[in-house]
Amino acid sequence: MLRSVVAAIAFLAAAGPSAAVEPFPSSFRVADIQVEGATIHVRVGGQGPAVVLLHGFGDTGDMWAPLAAALAPGHTVVVPDLRGMGLSSHPDGGYDKKTQAADIRAVLTSLGLDHAAVVGHDIGTMVAYAYAARYPDKTDRLVVMDAPVPGIPPWNEIVRNPLLWHFDFGGPDMERLVAGRERIYLDRFWNEFAGDPTKMDEASREHYAALYAQPGAMHSAFAQFRSFRQDVKDNEVSMATPLPMPALAVGGEKSFGAAEAVVMRNAATNVTEVVIPDAGHWLMEEQPTATIAKLRAFIDAGD
Repeated sequence: MLRSVVAAIAFLAAAGPSAAVEPFPSSFRVADIQVEGATIHVRVGGQGPAVVLLHGFGDTGDMWAPLAAALAPGHTVVVPDLRGMGLSSHPDGGYDKKTQAADIRAVLTSLGLDHAAVVGHDIGTMVAYAYAARYPDKTDRLVVMDAPVPGIPPWNEIVRNPLLWHFDFGGPDMERLVAGRERIYLDRFWNEFAGDPTKMDEASREHYAALYAQPGAMHSAFAQFRSFRQDVKDNEVSMATPLPMPALAVGGEKSFGAAEAVVMRNAATNVTEVVIPDAGHWLMEEQPTATIAKLRAFIDAGD
């Protein structure tokens, strides 16, 4: 199903994302919102029905800038960095996706937003599913992009793929191995899971590698994966009640492809399948125009 240093940390913390990736529109504001056990860094802009965009491993909320700009004229767009990632805080725990769903709920509540469409990629897909399962009456539409969901079939087959050895990677010794070599570790993901690795350009790689080299960042990143066993237990319970809202399952042709919809049809009653041609896992970097068009059409249909 799947195919196959640290630079100015103080500046990043103070000034936010660098110019290495596409910036958010100047009308967007940033906020650091306190949730239970963490501080979540958020970008907010636009006006209209709310949409929250959830990133995954190997990038941060910065990945969504082109989509945020496209949605902002008709939507209030909320783009957090997940707990322990990007410019959010790095707490010791809370990396199960049910807890992170509560983080997102607290962010939206703090912003005065009740309902939202929820979009997730990679780890963000897992948080998006957990959010929709925990708060179905607050989730207008759900988009999941190119990732499995722990506990949702065919999870047990997916995790046997040798490319996914990193799911159980972590612990103090693994952190020592990666310390100071974050870029090397991340290059493995950007190269092996891409349809075309050149689409993740050098400036973006440097930008994200610097963020993941912050103190505690890789510990938190490993914890995202090592929480999967708890996520499986939580999602096996959630799956007993299929999601009622419209769901869009998006896979890269050279990555999950139509398998993304196979996963979601085991967890939701109204699933639309989309496969983005000539794309691997990094949909927003490899095929941004096609990906944005499909997401905008689906989100706009709910307005």
